[in-house]
Amino acid sequence: MAHQFFFNPYILDSLPAPQVGFDVVQDLSEPRLRMYITQRGVKSFFVRKRINGRDKRIIIGKYPDVDIETAREKVNEVLDEATKKIPTKRKKISFTNFIDLYLKQKVRRGEDSLNKLKRAIKLHFKDLLDKNIQDITDKDLKKTLDNIDGRAMAARMQELLQSIFNYAVEMGYVKNNPTENIERISVIRRQRKLNKFDLQKLFSVIKKEKDINMRSAFLMLIYGFAPKTKIFKMRWEDLDFNHDLWLDMPLSGRAVLLLQDLPQDCEWVFMGRGKFHLTDPRVAWKRVVTKAGIPDVTMDDVHKFLMRALVWNPDKDNLRDNMNDLLSDLFA
Repeated sequence: MAHQFFFNPYILDSLPAPQVGFDVVQDLSEPRLRMYITQRGVKSFFVRKRINGRDKRIIIGKYPDVDIETAREKVNEVLDEATKKIPTKRKKISFTNFIDLYLKQKVRRGEDSLNKLKRAIKLHFKDLLDKNIQDITDKDLKKTLDNIDGRAMAARMQELLQSIFNYAVEMGYVKNNPTENIERISVIRRQRKLNKFDLQKLFSVIKKEKDINMRSAFLMLIYGFAPKTKIFKMRWEDLDFNHDLWLDMPLSGRAVLLLQDLPQDCEWVFMGRGKFHLTDPRVAWKRVVTKAGIPDVTMDDVHKFLMRALVWNPDKDNLRDNMNDLLSDLFA
């Protein structure tokens, strides 16, 4: 059950972020209004409504972009809109055009990640792109999924198709989701084996890496508390050493010391080939993790381990302190 109290700015501003998962609180003034608080301290107003036998959570907006009174006023409007029956549109739309609509309205990704998704769609859904979405059947989707190499990729594409057709139903372009008639593709998820002891071994090997560019980039995967794509695209112009900031994110003390020792002779902090930034140094990473005795660990594993261990705080100075405390605990 959600914790209940009268929403006011003082209390909402002071709500702590949970260590894992998310917390939910409920407004006593408008009991239908609730709020999510995530591990990262993001707070969002929402309401719940049972529609067609399913419990749906409808987001009103993020706090404080949406203030408390506005959120309360929007409750009736949002619930009324959710219960409206959307008529099926008569005008047909191609699967290609609907995907463009879906990507614009439902997908929130960075440029690189979005381009990667578009390439996957073009590759795996090529037999569907010229069809109207209303004409696509479960047999068409089953054939498409059967032609994808690798169960993991096929499972991800099945999840994507399910989401696309759910949106098509929501928008009234189709009456039913054809993916519901297809057996779900099961995959065994890779277990992330990285622990504190393994990270310490990895850290020791990275510090001995002879290639200065690679050594610095891999150390920033640990010191920077950011995914590899952001680390490798780091620009000097985005760094503010006067306030120890990288764009709008605080830098740990170890990150500042590392970066200040690097030569600032080009646009990018970590150079790759052809005067471009570093992209995906798989060979160098494989060499490092093999020496550390953990050959299956990926760069993403490092980031996910650190983010699970980091205590998030929306205040930049407090977050920087938490970063420094964690690194000191790991590599004292």
